[in-house]
Amino acid sequence: MSIELSSHPLVRHHITILRDCETHADDFRRACTGITNVLMMEAAKQLELETFSVQTPLEKTDGARITGDVVFVPILRAGLGMLDAAMATVPSASVGYIGLERDEATAEASCYYSKMPELGAAQIVYVLDPMLATGGSAIQTIERIKADGATRVSMVCIIAAPEGIAALQEAHPDVTIMTGVIDRGLDDNKYIRPGLGDFGDRLFRT
Repeated sequence: MSIELSSHPLVRHHITILRDCETHADDFRRACTGITNVLMMEAAKQLELETFSVQTPLEKTDGARITGDVVFVPILRAGLGMLDAAMATVPSASVGYIGLERDEATAEASCYYSKMPELGAAQIVYVLDPMLATGGSAIQTIERIKADGATRVSMVCIIAAPEGIAALQEAHPDVTIMTGVIDRGLDDNKYIRPGLGDFGDRLFRT
Protein backbone atom coordinates (compact mmCIF):
# COMPACT_ATOMS: atom_id res chain seq x y z
CA MET A 1 0.00 0.00 0.00
CA SER A 2 1.14 3.52 -0.72
CA ILE A 3 0.04 6.60 1.22
CA GLU A 4 -0.11 9.83 -0.76
CA LEU A 5 -0.28 12.98 1.36
CA SER A 6 -1.17 16.06 -0.66
CA SER A 7 1.19 19.01 -0.37
CA HIS A 8 -1.01 21.35 -2.41
CA PRO A 9 -1.47 24.79 -0.78
CA LEU A 10 -5.20 24.75 -1.55
CA VAL A 11 -5.54 21.65 0.61
CA ARG A 12 -4.15 23.50 3.63
CA HIS A 13 -6.40 26.46 2.84
CA HIS A 14 -9.57 24.38 2.64
CA ILE A 15 -8.65 22.17 5.61
CA THR A 16 -8.45 25.27 7.80
CA ILE A 17 -11.93 26.35 6.74
CA LEU A 18 -13.27 22.86 7.47
CA ARG A 19 -11.65 22.78 10.91
CA ASP A 20 -12.93 26.18 12.04
CA CYS A 21 -15.93 25.74 14.34
CA GLU A 22 -17.26 29.12 13.16
CA THR A 23 -17.51 27.97 9.52
CA HIS A 24 -21.12 27.99 8.29
CA ALA A 25 -22.55 25.10 6.29
CA ASP A 26 -22.37 26.89 2.92
CA ASP A 27 -18.66 27.67 3.35
CA PHE A 28 -18.08 24.17 4.74
CA ARG A 29 -19.62 22.65 1.61
CA ARG A 30 -17.57 24.89 -0.69
CA ALA A 31 -14.38 23.93 1.14
CA CYS A 32 -15.31 20.24 0.88
CA THR A 33 -15.78 20.65 -2.87
CA GLY A 34 -12.54 22.59 -3.23
CA ILE A 35 -10.39 20.10 -1.37
CA THR A 36 -12.00 17.12 -3.11
CA ASN A 37 -11.22 18.72 -6.48
CA VAL A 38 -7.54 18.86 -5.57
CA LEU A 39 -7.39 15.38 -4.06
CA MET A 40 -9.15 13.81 -7.02
CA MET A 41 -6.84 15.52 -9.51
CA GLU A 42 -3.94 13.95 -7.64
CA ALA A 43 -5.66 10.57 -7.23
CA ALA A 44 -6.50 10.59 -10.96
CA LYS A 45 -2.79 10.20 -11.70
CA GLN A 46 -3.46 6.49 -11.09
CA LEU A 47 -5.75 6.25 -14.12
CA GLU A 48 -4.64 4.13 -17.06
CA LEU A 49 -4.88 5.41 -20.63
CA GLU A 50 -5.11 3.92 -24.06
CA THR A 51 -3.73 5.69 -27.13
CA PHE A 52 -5.55 6.28 -30.40
CA SER A 53 -5.40 8.50 -33.44
CA VAL A 54 -7.42 11.73 -33.43
CA GLN A 55 -8.12 14.13 -36.29
CA THR A 56 -7.53 17.80 -35.48
CA PRO A 57 -8.80 20.52 -37.84
CA LEU A 58 -5.35 20.38 -39.47
CA GLU A 59 -4.01 16.83 -39.27
CA LYS A 60 -4.05 13.50 -37.47
CA THR A 61 -2.17 13.17 -34.19
CA ASP A 62 -1.83 10.81 -31.26
CA GLY A 63 -4.41 11.05 -28.50
CA ALA A 64 -5.23 9.30 -25.23
CA ARG A 65 -8.35 8.42 -23.27
CA ILE A 66 -9.20 6.69 -20.02
CA THR A 67 -9.52 2.97 -20.56
CA GLY A 68 -12.16 0.92 -18.78
CA ASP A 69 -14.74 2.12 -16.29
CA VAL A 70 -14.01 4.30 -13.28
CA VAL A 71 -16.28 3.87 -10.26
CA PHE A 72 -16.81 6.16 -7.29
CA VAL A 73 -18.20 4.68 -4.08
CA PRO A 74 -19.07 7.31 -1.47
CA ILE A 75 -19.64 5.94 2.02
CA LEU A 76 -22.98 7.35 3.16
CA ARG A 77 -23.62 9.83 4.31
CA ALA A 78 -20.55 12.07 4.63
CA GLY A 79 -19.01 10.68 1.46
CA LEU A 80 -21.79 12.32 -0.52
CA GLY A 81 -20.12 15.66 0.13
CA MET A 82 -17.20 14.54 -2.04
CA LEU A 83 -19.17 12.95 -4.87
CA ASP A 84 -20.05 15.94 -7.08
CA ALA A 85 -16.44 17.16 -7.13
CA ALA A 86 -15.21 13.65 -7.90
CA MET A 87 -17.71 13.29 -10.74
CA ALA A 88 -16.60 16.62 -12.17
CA THR A 89 -13.10 15.13 -12.42
CA VAL A 90 -14.26 11.99 -14.27
CA PRO A 91 -17.76 12.72 -15.63
CA SER A 92 -18.03 9.33 -17.32
CA ALA A 93 -17.60 7.44 -14.05
CA SER A 94 -20.18 5.09 -12.54
CA VAL A 95 -21.32 5.44 -8.93
CA GLY A 96 -21.98 2.85 -6.26
CA TYR A 97 -23.38 3.56 -2.81
CA ILE A 98 -22.82 1.95 0.55
CA GLY A 99 -24.50 2.98 3.77
CA LEU A 100 -22.73 2.25 7.05
CA GLU A 101 -24.01 3.19 10.50
CA ARG A 102 -21.53 3.57 13.33
CA ASP A 103 -22.39 2.21 16.77
CA GLU A 104 -21.37 5.01 19.12
CA ALA A 105 -20.69 2.54 21.95
CA THR A 106 -18.38 0.21 20.01
CA ALA A 107 -17.27 2.58 17.19
CA GLU A 108 -17.97 -0.29 14.78
CA ALA A 109 -19.99 0.13 11.59
CA SER A 110 -22.79 -2.03 10.23
CA CYS A 111 -24.06 -1.94 6.64
CA TYR A 112 -27.68 -0.94 6.04
CA TYR A 113 -27.55 -0.28 2.27
CA SER A 114 -25.42 -1.27 -0.72
CA LYS A 115 -26.00 -0.67 -4.44
CA MET A 116 -23.14 -1.19 -6.88
CA PRO A 117 -22.62 -1.01 -10.64
CA GLU A 118 -20.63 -3.72 -12.42
CA LEU A 119 -17.24 -3.69 -10.71
CA GLY A 120 -15.49 -6.57 -12.46
CA ALA A 121 -14.66 -4.50 -15.55
CA ALA A 122 -13.68 -1.32 -13.67
CA GLN A 123 -10.05 -0.28 -14.00
CA ILE A 124 -10.25 1.39 -10.57
CA VAL A 125 -12.75 2.01 -7.78
CA TYR A 126 -12.33 5.15 -5.68
CA VAL A 127 -13.83 4.91 -2.19
CA LEU A 128 -14.81 8.37 -0.94
CA ASP A 129 -15.04 9.18 2.77
CA PRO A 130 -13.92 12.48 4.31
CA MET A 131 -12.68 10.94 7.57
CA LEU A 132 -10.50 7.85 7.95
CA ALA A 133 -10.67 7.39 11.73
CA THR A 134 -10.57 3.79 13.00
CA GLY A 135 -10.61 2.49 9.43
CA GLY A 136 -13.55 0.19 10.16
CA SER A 137 -15.94 1.68 7.61
CA ALA A 138 -13.28 1.78 4.89
CA ILE A 139 -12.21 -1.81 5.56
CA GLN A 140 -15.79 -3.10 5.47
CA THR A 141 -16.57 -1.14 2.30
CA ILE A 142 -13.48 -2.40 0.49
CA GLU A 143 -14.22 -5.99 1.54
CA ARG A 144 -17.68 -5.66 -0.02
CA ILE A 145 -16.56 -4.11 -3.29
CA LYS A 146 -13.78 -6.66 -3.68
CA ALA A 147 -16.36 -9.40 -3.15
CA ASP A 148 -18.37 -7.74 -5.93
CA GLY A 149 -15.42 -8.04 -8.31
CA ALA A 150 -13.29 -4.92 -7.84
CA THR A 151 -9.61 -5.66 -8.44
CA ARG A 152 -8.07 -2.21 -7.99
CA VAL A 153 -9.20 0.12 -5.21
CA SER A 154 -8.05 3.51 -3.98
CA MET A 155 -9.20 5.31 -0.82
CA VAL A 156 -9.68 9.09 -1.02
CA CYS A 157 -10.18 10.94 2.27
CA ILE A 158 -9.75 14.48 3.53
CA ILE A 159 -8.41 13.75 7.02
CA ALA A 160 -6.83 10.50 8.22
CA ALA A 161 -5.74 9.27 11.64
CA PRO A 162 -2.59 7.11 11.97
CA GLU A 163 -4.71 4.37 13.57
CA GLY A 164 -7.04 4.23 10.57
CA ILE A 165 -4.16 4.17 8.12
CA ALA A 166 -2.52 1.30 10.01
CA ALA A 167 -5.75 -0.70 10.19
CA LEU A 168 -6.46 -0.23 6.48
CA GLN A 169 -2.87 -1.11 5.60
CA GLU A 170 -3.12 -4.35 7.55
CA ALA A 171 -6.50 -5.35 6.12
CA HIS A 172 -5.93 -4.24 2.51
CA PRO A 173 -2.23 -3.75 1.76
CA ASP A 174 -2.98 -3.33 -1.96
CA VAL A 175 -5.12 -0.22 -1.51
CA THR A 176 -3.65 3.25 -2.05
CA ILE A 177 -4.69 6.04 0.32
CA MET A 178 -4.90 9.63 -0.91
CA THR A 179 -5.42 12.10 1.93
CA GLY A 180 -5.23 15.83 2.53
CA VAL A 181 -3.80 15.61 6.04
CA ILE A 182 -2.77 13.05 8.65
CA ASP A 183 -3.90 14.22 12.09
CA ARG A 184 -2.44 13.46 15.51
CA GLY A 185 -4.65 10.51 16.39
CA LEU A 186 -7.90 9.31 17.95
CA ASP A 187 -9.27 10.26 21.36
CA ASP A 188 -11.04 7.90 23.76
CA ASN A 189 -14.28 8.33 21.80
CA LYS A 190 -12.54 7.41 18.52
CA TYR A 191 -12.81 10.96 17.16
CA ILE A 192 -9.93 12.33 15.12
CA ARG A 193 -7.92 15.04 16.90
CA PRO A 194 -7.57 17.90 16.18
CA GLY A 195 -10.06 16.91 13.47
CA LEU A 196 -13.10 19.00 12.59
CA GLY A 197 -15.96 17.40 14.49
CA ASP A 198 -18.65 15.28 12.82
CA PHE A 199 -18.26 15.86 9.08
CA GLY A 200 -21.76 14.67 8.15
CA ASP A 201 -23.45 16.80 10.81
CA ARG A 202 -21.59 19.92 9.72
CA LEU A 203 -22.18 19.19 6.03
CA PHE A 204 -25.91 18.53 6.35
CA ARG A 205 -26.65 20.72 9.39
CA THR A 206 -28.00 17.88 11.50
